[in-house]
Amino acid sequence: MERLDALSDKEFSILGNPVLPGYGVRIKRTRWCDDTVKAYTGYIDIQARHLFFYFFESRSEPDKDDVLLWTNGGPGGSSSVGLLMELGPCRVLDAEGPKFHPESWNTKANIFFIDQPVGTGFSYAEFGETAETTEDAAKDIAAFMVIFFEHFTKFKGRAFHLTGESYAGRYLPVYASEIYDQNAKLVEQGLTPINLTSIMIGNGWTNMYSVLLSWPDFECSKIGRPVLDISTCVAAKKMVPRCKKWIQASCIDHFDGIDCNSAVSTCQAALGGPYVAAGWNPYDITQKCEDQKSLCYSLTRCFLNASDTRELIGADPAAGNFELINTELHDAFFNNLDHMHTSVEHVAALLERDIRVLIYVGSYDWIAHWVGNERWTLDMEWSGKEEFNKQPLRDWVVDGKFAGKTRSAKGLTFATVEAAGHMVPYNKPKESLEMLLRWLAEEAL
Repeated sequence: MERLDALSDKEFSILGNPVLPGYGVRIKRTRWCDDTVKAYTGYIDIQARHLFFYFFESRSEPDKDDVLLWTNGGPGGSSSVGLLMELGPCRVLDAEGPKFHPESWNTKANIFFIDQPVGTGFSYAEFGETAETTEDAAKDIAAFMVIFFEHFTKFKGRAFHLTGESYAGRYLPVYASEIYDQNAKLVEQGLTPINLTSIMIGNGWTNMYSVLLSWPDFECSKIGRPVLDISTCVAAKKMVPRCKKWIQASCIDHFDGIDCNSAVSTCQAALGGPYVAAGWNPYDITQKCEDQKSLCYSLTRCFLNASDTRELIGADPAAGNFELINTELHDAFFNNLDHMHTSVEHVAALLERDIRVLIYVGSYDWIAHWVGNERWTLDMEWSGKEEFNKQPLRDWVVDGKFAGKTRSAKGLTFATVEAAGHMVPYNKPKESLEMLLRWLAEEAL
């Protein structure tokens, strides 16, 4: 289907493809967020699994601009948070409903937001099947992308970027690898390969060990922001060498589920427990936590459960009530120890295949702070390591003002965003949009 505007705004159009039996699309035009662009909602149906998405065309040149996929983390966190709180064409930050967002990432890109894995947000499975590991979820995302580009042909061959934050740091390198590897099979079947160009990870949980072991440096010194008392910091720093040795032996050199779980649980409690117990916001080290149930922010939780909103966007009743995070799905990933596997090797493999990677981190975030993220980018083994590591951190600037620090070489860029927390586009919409525009244009930050 070349012309998306031919779709109905009253009911779903159901599309199939003989090359993809068992896969399909339900999609409709939707006018609920931003009247300046064409918007669509619907489901990619992968047999009995149904992934809900929002799609917004670019405000600039939708027939030419790149395509982005955005996912939030969790695991089990709905990407409606990214859409309605951070980088979407409208924001819902209070009871008054959607308001136009001038710094949306669809300023210069076609972008869709996806509720994934299955079971997240408005996504659902007919018989309760859910993905419970990142590797399982990657298969659904790869299928999603094939279906999207095969059905909506005007986007075929466009540069495609996977973007997201938090646990997406674990997701995206694996998803991108699955999409890249799938391309060879698409060519064999006479289909158009997906033009995977880059991944962008914000405040990512790509290497939890690097973040965990660096907490004392971040919460106890001027590298980050010293918010804990001295005696607590001394005790935590004494634990770091022991934790590093234990984690190396049990989680990295040889993964043993029981030993690794013990190491991580003990070290998380010793190195991160005091910060949480003090009531600080894990997503912004400058603030106390307002509401643990709402990710420490006063989010509008009822908007997407309103019957008129659900009817407008076509949320299937089978999806049940909307929740910001599916706690059962979240627990399933953790019970499978998914979070104890890093995605660093996938990042390195993508870089070796000329897929660009941007790692950006708000300087105020604690849960996936910049110190730990910078350290794993420097430690990562790949052909560009020497050149990347010899680059000094330099300032990057927006409108003549300091926006953060950055380092870049051989397709890998690391950047901090000054005074932003875990959700960078929420705190710094202008800077995050400028970062995106430079990245899409392959310009240095």
